[in-house]
Amino acid sequence: MTSINNKILQKIDSLKSALDRYRPFPDHVVSQLKDYYRIGLTYSSNAIEGNTLSESETKVVIEDGITIGGKSLREHHEALGHAKAYDHIYSLLDKPVSEENILSLHKIFFQHIDSENAGRYRQRNVVITGTDYLPPDHQKIPMLMTEHVENLNTKRGDIHLLEHTINLHAEFESIHPFTDGNGRIGRLLLTVMSLKNGYCPVVIPPIRRVEYITALQKTNKGNTAPLTALILSVIYEEMKSFKKVIETLSN
Repeated sequence: MTSINNKILQKIDSLKSALDRYRPFPDHVVSQLKDYYRIGLTYSSNAIEGNTLSESETKVVIEDGITIGGKSLREHHEALGHAKAYDHIYSLLDKPVSEENILSLHKIFFQHIDSENAGRYRQRNVVITGTDYLPPDHQKIPMLMTEHVENLNTKRGDIHLLEHTINLHAEFESIHPFTDGNGRIGRLLLTVMSLKNGYCPVVIPPIRRVEYITALQKTNKGNTAPLTALILSVIYEEMKSFKKVIETLSN
């Protein structure tokens, strides 16, 4: 752990300690938190993958069922599917993560985009545009995902929980288990693990898209430092907002 990461982790944990005074959160607070993050997380994660719906457009698609002129049907399905998958993650917080959970998340998100591949590991080899990294052979995915889930449910004593969570995000993206939707499912799992450990949803701003993608590419060459620094900075900023929201809703 670098000294910079150590300092930001201390700040994050200080914010977590302040939040812990409000736990367990009342039901009305939990309900409003879910609603608060549904739009932002859906918009940001889809935007990172090239979806052109704005945050306000994402909101009306999800909450009002309105079709936005000039936007593709797929973009609408991505917004609706991600919002449903986001809602589902809260059922995963009080139990170990399983492969079935991950496949269910993907099916919920992808079922109206590509029903044939929704909720199924990829059955062919793929390449990732813009990088020379080749994901594992599709025949290895079941074994790799079994190992990945074991890692998700195993606490590491030698590194901070958040660093472990970020490493697992990189691991999932390197496996690339699905034909499509790997980034969005991976980021939902990132939020699952963050919430499980008492932190906030992880909302990577679209403005940091290039930085995030570049950092992920570097993890495939064994350099996890840029991704760790980026996501810790995102969590720190989000924890400050999360604390303000909790304080407002609790008063």
